[in-house]
Amino acid sequence: MLEVLRSAWKLADLRKKILFTLAMLVVFRIGVHIPVPGINLDVIAELISQGQLLGFFDVISGGAFKNFSIFAMSITPYINASIIMQLLTVVIPALERLSKEPDGRRKMTQYIRYGTVILGFVQAVGISFGLRRAVIEPGVGTTLLIAITLTAGTAFLMWLGELITDKGIGNGISLIIFAGIVSRVPAGAVAIYEYLKAGTASVFIVLLFLVLAVAAIAGIVAIQEGQRRIPVQYAKRVVGRKIYGGQSTHIPLKVNQAGVIPIIFALSMIMFPPTIAAWFPENAIAGTIARVWTPENIWYQVVYALLIMFFTYFYTAITFNPSDIADNLKKYGGFIPGLRPGRPTAEYIEKVSSRITLAGAIFLAGIAVVLPSIVSLTRLPVYYGSTGLLIVVGVALDTMKQMESNLLMRHYQGFLK
Repeated sequence: MLEVLRSAWKLADLRKKILFTLAMLVVFRIGVHIPVPGINLDVIAELISQGQLLGFFDVISGGAFKNFSIFAMSITPYINASIIMQLLTVVIPALERLSKEPDGRRKMTQYIRYGTVILGFVQAVGISFGLRRAVIEPGVGTTLLIAITLTAGTAFLMWLGELITDKGIGNGISLIIFAGIVSRVPAGAVAIYEYLKAGTASVFIVLLFLVLAVAAIAGIVAIQEGQRRIPVQYAKRVVGRKIYGGQSTHIPLKVNQAGVIPIIFALSMIMFPPTIAAWFPENAIAGTIARVWTPENIWYQVVYALLIMFFTYFYTAITFNPSDIADNLKKYGGFIPGLRPGRPTAEYIEKVSSRITLAGAIFLAGIAVVLPSIVSLTRLPVYYGSTGLLIVVGVALDTMKQMESNLLMRHYQGFLK
């Protein structure tokens, strides 16, 4: 990784892209500290401490939600709009045809932008209503001011992310989330140092935490990069005096094809009831839900793990189509040795995908449920969330791969010149 960064820094155009990306991330971090007017931040901090879902939003936004800044909603409306568009593409044939057209991708990106603004405004109104205890002067005008400010902040982040993708290095939206999560690391390190200084935590506990962190990162890298390679053979074709095809290749099926999406879906669903209940502290039923449905409850953990496994299979089934792969192989003269092209090939790919998805689902459920429980035993003041860790590792790997591909392309260009 360090060698890749060193090589990229020596090239003027790549150095310019890296500096541009860092400059845009600095703009994002400055915006995190610009507050929305008319909000009592002490009440926001109290609500975040009561609900894990709000704490998760604060992690994703890099502390912007706790500050209730203009970027408090972060880029979540854009992510939601992208996921909804992806699901609708599978359900609606017209959108599926549009996605395969030459100009279709640009139109779908435009639809996602419109969806981001609409979802952002709806979410901002919901936040303004749900956090009405924190509003200093409640009213329709104040609610609209807060909703419009939060929506404008999300739209600006969307534009910033697309600008990074276009003129910088890596995926801009992912890097904004990455920067938000990583920004909490220095504060966590200072807190651990203070615990050591005060004697609240021992050196052994801190070393145990570091070993656990390194092991978790290594495991995530292994699963993220792990793949099952299905061999493919292309038949030889004679066209005139030339022979085409005849080469062997493979179809790489990733162990974790769904990424971090299942954990986000499962966390949103399982934390929705207690988060809503926290908004109505006087209600007896809401008080019971908030008191009982907590991470300390064994049934909470069981349901959480089952939801993650369900959404892993669901999202993989939505985004991965074995029939399309089998049809493309047949179209270009490819086949899996020992299988007939067409339906038998699709069934075999689906069977293999189902088996490796089980391994990915068990891994995601394990790292989401077991890892935070083990870390909590150390009693260190660090939010070591599995979701944030998966996002950070995944974005870092993708960014490094893009940087390596840029370096490889420069080498090829130099060779041709």
